[in-house]
Amino acid sequence: MSNRDLLIEIGLEEMPARFVTDAMNQLGDKVSNWLLEHNISFEQIERFSSPRRLAVLVHDVEEKQKDVELEAKGPAKKIALDQDGNWTKAAIGFTRGQGATVEDIFFKEINGVEYAHINKFIKGKETKEILGELEDVITHLSFPKNMRWGNQELRYVRPIKWIVALFGNEIFPMTITNVTSSNKTKGHRFLGHEVEITSPRDYNNLLMSQYVIADYLERKEAITNQIKILEEDNNWEVPIDADLLEEVTNLVEYPTAFYGKFEKEFLSLPEEVLITSMREHQRYFPVKDKNGALLPYFVAVRNGDHNHLDKVAKGNEKVLHARLSDADFFYKEDQKLKIDDLIKKLDKIIYHEEIGSIGDKVRRIQQITKHIAEHLGLDSETQKKANRAAEICKFDLVTNMVYEFPELQGVMGERYARVSGEDEDVAIAINEHYMPRHADDASPASTIGAIISLADKLDTIVGCFSIGIIPTGSQDPYALRRMASGVVQILLDKGWNINLEELFEYVLNLFIKANIAKLEKQEIEKELVQFFKLRIKHELNTRNIRYDIIDAVLGTKIGNVGLIVEKAEMLENNKDHQEFKSTIESLSRVVNIAKKGVEAEINPNLFESNEEKQLYEKFTEIKPKVIDSLNNHNVKESFHLLASLREVIDQYFDHTMVMADDEVVRKNRLSQMVQLANIIYLIGDMNAIIVK
Repeated sequence: MSNRDLLIEIGLEEMPARFVTDAMNQLGDKVSNWLLEHNISFEQIERFSSPRRLAVLVHDVEEKQKDVELEAKGPAKKIALDQDGNWTKAAIGFTRGQGATVEDIFFKEINGVEYAHINKFIKGKETKEILGELEDVITHLSFPKNMRWGNQELRYVRPIKWIVALFGNEIFPMTITNVTSSNKTKGHRFLGHEVEITSPRDYNNLLMSQYVIADYLERKEAITNQIKILEEDNNWEVPIDADLLEEVTNLVEYPTAFYGKFEKEFLSLPEEVLITSMREHQRYFPVKDKNGALLPYFVAVRNGDHNHLDKVAKGNEKVLHARLSDADFFYKEDQKLKIDDLIKKLDKIIYHEEIGSIGDKVRRIQQITKHIAEHLGLDSETQKKANRAAEICKFDLVTNMVYEFPELQGVMGERYARVSGEDEDVAIAINEHYMPRHADDASPASTIGAIISLADKLDTIVGCFSIGIIPTGSQDPYALRRMASGVVQILLDKGWNINLEELFEYVLNLFIKANIAKLEKQEIEKELVQFFKLRIKHELNTRNIRYDIIDAVLGTKIGNVGLIVEKAEMLENNKDHQEFKSTIESLSRVVNIAKKGVEAEINPNLFESNEEKQLYEKFTEIKPKVIDSLNNHNVKESFHLLASLREVIDQYFDHTMVMADDEVVRKNRLSQMVQLANIIYLIGDMNAIIVK
């Protein structure tokens, strides 16, 4: 029996561009998984998409499911048979569910227990008989947002307009929201028409003849190549932003790149304003000369052919002219305003109804900035600049330009601060304090920018946690995870000796004193520590640290984030060394038994053996050295010092019973274990490390 190709296409109203690629991949993955789960072999799967369609073409699909032979496991023998050796209801029910009888039962031992089994044969069905089940695959695609239309119950990204369902040249039945499958697809909305598909493999070429490039990668490559031609013809440089290219690719079915121009006078506007106007609002690519200077041109992509392209260009020029005219007006008007007057307006803008205004937030940022700057021991001049930058870091939020282009917050603040005569370091920090803005962004380069960024992010995170806004699952409306990752990134990049728990406490006290916090202090701090540990765990995963070592270094307080990473990398690098296993085992013995005691002063007069005395002397000798090594970020030396205790610890346990009958002696020995464990914990929870 020969194989056939399978084609499924879902025709829709235009989808949001940001949904298309993920939906295409989902459909491909789900169809592939469905075929594999139903024991239907195939050669390969192609994925297609455009704003109006999602499709898969599966090559050489078997016409029949594979026959399956398997062993079905049932109840244990003692449950399947009663005391008289008769079959129980459990055994009879098991066989009935498998389409067999008790005569088919045989027993098989698993881990020392005999279980009832039945050999089961499942004959494969004709593939075309079950393909209709793919309807469920289609209706269960997930999207960031769904809608309903007409009187339909289905919630989907956009209304379904047509369905193509072909197995070879045969249509298999499928009906979704009153739309029945056929072999007819639709071409470009304006340039194409409805066409009939006689063979699944004709799909891509057939749509191409109807002005639809259904292959997502071909469409993206076509756009890139067309832009390159414009570059070469005009001696330009057109920076292709990856996100913009992705969006444009999913906005069009038949891309044609063209260029337009705008008045040179607009080049007096900040470059960021021009690029934002073109890229964010019009989906245009900016144009630069070979030296990187912005030129009064733009490159756009239309959803159509080259006909009347000059008119299309003029229409786009007209729209951009209006945008840039507005931007020019806003820019000039903003420069008439005074920064201190704008700061006062922040008190009238509610940041969060339970937390207060943006003005309140800025004042907290100032306090946190001052606290961090003093902790870092910055000179008075730098502290003065940091305070001014913190005071005015949000002033541009009430400017006309940022109101119109929210993406430019910070960027315009830096420019306006510079125009107003603010110190250069202050101006730069206003922009930098929003960094890192996303996962691939750099952290602030300047010390002042990094401090204010920490202050701003921690104020947001701690404030939200204090009123019970804590991210759960995929819900994170205030982007607190991204901010926490930013905090971790900044601390790692700067290498500052900052104790994160102490910083949490300081910031949280600001909310408690203002009667904003709704939860108990200890509960909030616990949630914050767990939240940040997950962000640090993610960072360690990206560094290929083994999971148990991650658990070890995060098994205690966070403290210095940079030091945690250094500990993890040191343990990871030493885990295969010959002495590592025995060292971890010895240190773990101390940690385990220390859990039974409480920290108290050790009385050497109660020692009953030389081993107790030797351990105490060795511990007393290395304790300050371990602490000093860690303060100097010499984690390798600190671990080496702990490793030097191994023989003394082993001798101690060989000759000493910690849980002595005499209560006073027992408590003293436990106190020694607790104090020793506390030093070990400075490296990590050794119990979490798996040694072989």
